[in-house]
Amino acid sequence: MKITIDHLKDLHMEAQNEEGGAIRMDGTTEIGGLEGGFSPMQLLLAGVGGCSAIDIIGILEKQKQDLQDLKVVVDGDRQNKDTYSEFTTIHINYIFTGDLDESKVERAINLSLDKYCSVTKTLEKTSDITHSFEIISN
Repeated sequence: MKITIDHLKDLHMEAQNEEGGAIRMDGTTEIGGLEGGFSPMQLLLAGVGGCSAIDIIGILEKQKQDLQDLKVVVDGDRQNKDTYSEFTTIHINYIFTGDLDESKVERAINLSLDKYCSVTKTLEKTSDITHSFEIISN
């Protein structure tokens, strides 16, 4: 896995993966950024939500569940250390739309967070990761 980061202006950067996907990163205006992209810490939270969503969608498809939409909201709290900060708590709220079996949804979430999602498995070393979910039926 390889990521290339190009400096655009001030603290504004663009990261590109080997497949050509790109994402913009930036710092806050307080530290000289343009706020024209995700901060690196926001990218970590996006990674948590994206990683687990990919797992969950795949698991629910294998269970033949009628998933019509999924929204993931990730909140993280950071604690300052000497020269940096780290996430101490991360809460993931999943909002599902479709005709779904609640027990299968819960199982899919637990499989992702406890077994498959590399991002949550990495961050759980410093963060208490919790989740909640709701199902909106059509």
